[in-house]
Amino acid sequence: MEVIFASEELQRLAAEKRYMARLPTAVVRAYRKRLQAIWAANDERDLGAVRGNRFEKMKGSRSHQYSLRLNDQYRLIVELVRAASRTKLRLVAIEDYH
Repeated sequence: MEVIFASEELQRLAAEKRYMARLPTAVVRAYRKRLQAIWAANDERDLGAVRGNRFEKMKGSRSHQYSLRLNDQYRLIVELVRAASRTKLRLVAIEDYH
């Protein structure tokens, strides 16, 4: 899948090995692992097929977004961007749910 980064911070986390964005090491490692899975996926169904991803649609004012579990505490918030030929995934934020 093609990825669109909503912020420079998310892009730097993906590209620069030493950049941590004041996040725990385990969260950064999990983020990079999820990115590998996203890049390998053909579409969002591939992400939902792996139960460990916990690819879930959000509710309420965020009903247009989805979350992917990074660990018990942190989630990667994404949006699906439908283009003419394919779907792209826009990475919105890494959020602490506790």
